[in-house]
Amino acid sequence: MEKQYIKGTMLKNMFIAAANVLDRNKAAVDALNVFPVPDGDTGTNMALTMISAVEELKKAGSETVEDVAEAIANGSLMGARGNSGVILSQLFRGFAKSLKGQDRINTAAFARALTGGVETAYKAVMKPTEGTILTVARETALKAEEICGSTRDFNIFLEEILKQSSITLDKTPEMLKVLAQAGVVDAGGKGFVFILQGFLKAFRGEEIQPDTAKSIPVTEKKEVEGQESLIYPYCTQFVIKCPSGTAQELKKAIMSLGDSTLVVGDEKAIKVHIHTDRPHKILEEGLKLGELSRIEIDNMKEQHRDTGFFDNTEEEKEYGIISVAMGQGFDNLFKDLGVDIIIQGGQTMNPSTQDFLKAINDLHARNIFILPNNSNIIMAANQAKELSEKNVFVVPTKTMPQGISAMIAFNGMQSGTDNFNNMISAIEEVKTGQVTYAVRDSVFDNVQIRQGDIMGIGEGRIQNKGKDIQDVAYELLKSLIDEDSEIVTIFYGEEMKEEDARQLAARLEEENQDTEIEVHYGGQPVYYYIFAVE
Repeated sequence: MEKQYIKGTMLKNMFIAAANVLDRNKAAVDALNVFPVPDGDTGTNMALTMISAVEELKKAGSETVEDVAEAIANGSLMGARGNSGVILSQLFRGFAKSLKGQDRINTAAFARALTGGVETAYKAVMKPTEGTILTVARETALKAEEICGSTRDFNIFLEEILKQSSITLDKTPEMLKVLAQAGVVDAGGKGFVFILQGFLKAFRGEEIQPDTAKSIPVTEKKEVEGQESLIYPYCTQFVIKCPSGTAQELKKAIMSLGDSTLVVGDEKAIKVHIHTDRPHKILEEGLKLGELSRIEIDNMKEQHRDTGFFDNTEEEKEYGIISVAMGQGFDNLFKDLGVDIIIQGGQTMNPSTQDFLKAINDLHARNIFILPNNSNIIMAANQAKELSEKNVFVVPTKTMPQGISAMIAFNGMQSGTDNFNNMISAIEEVKTGQVTYAVRDSVFDNVQIRQGDIMGIGEGRIQNKGKDIQDVAYELLKSLIDEDSEIVTIFYGEEMKEEDARQLAARLEEENQDTEIEVHYGGQPVYYYIFAVE
């Protein structure tokens, strides 16, 4: 039987099925990583972003098309991990905008929503690259627009746009040289295809069970004791049904009563979140606009006493610093350099937008700096910056050595802008090297890689390979050191011994007597060594 419309309940089922299909296939997407290193995470990031979206969807009290799409947009926005997750959240954001006021949608409305998502996602990416998830989503939307007038049966419509997404995905190696060299299609684009597969399966009534073996990593946050202040101890949240005023009016009324304020919504409902010392005042302001529901008031002071982080003596600081790090040695080093909050993560576990936003809100400082320390984390950090009302600087550090150089350049006596500029200059002066192993056969930059090879990666490129960790590490360092190099720092990982690192340093010193060589425990997983050359 021909079905020409989708209502909210069906749209909800489609997104849940899409999340489950993607989650069950995340390992296949992870395996498409261009670099054949053991930390491909595109599939995991997209799946966790979708899971966050569905969790928000399940909390929503309404199942109208508009509310379902809005919940998916909000949930994916806060749960976005990695560049692929952030782009996916922007696709859903534009999708939701196009469905405002909709009770049911036909193929034409669905096509417009896909186009709206593509337009929003392209605007969010500073330098869009063709041959990625953006291309697959765009070509899918174009196909949808092309056929929606003549194809009103959603079953056929979804089949056709899914087919187009697969065709475009297969062409991505033709558009992006690195994909062709590695012999893979784009990982993000593949994830998008799985999402469309989930849409179609749900529409046909197929039940897709979630991956029971999955586990959602909880991003750990470490704080330096004695640096946390809590003058607004009550986390207050509620929803106003059918408000008589606007979210903006309420926000103005309560802004002076606390911090970490988030007030969003429309004429149907307004959601409120604020940290305050007078929750009754917040509730009173809310009641002026209508009936309250889902009221939650948590005493964060109790939580902080339990964890030992509460200190009621500190006033607001001028600066607060958040850094992403992986490995106990790097954790300790960042703390020693003055980092307030360390978010555990990196190449193997990308923090979400929500992780950054929570860290920002927890810091009682006038200016906040974020060090992502990974190119795949910068977009999520910037997304958190845009959502926060605090003065946030995201220093685009792509490696932990860059983060360390940025911290060394930081000066608490200077202005935020001067510090930001100095930190940018500092990260340009450091070269990063990494030693790890290949998880599959590949070709990259015309280098033939075999599974199990030890690889030396310098400045984002595979510089050399071999079978011995120490030999590959030595050759990599030789390629990074030049006549201007003054300091080389060797950070050895959790699988290496200090003795190995010392031997490597001694071997290097024989040919570079004018270069200072330091050895530190990094404790990082996956990478045997990480080098900083300055």
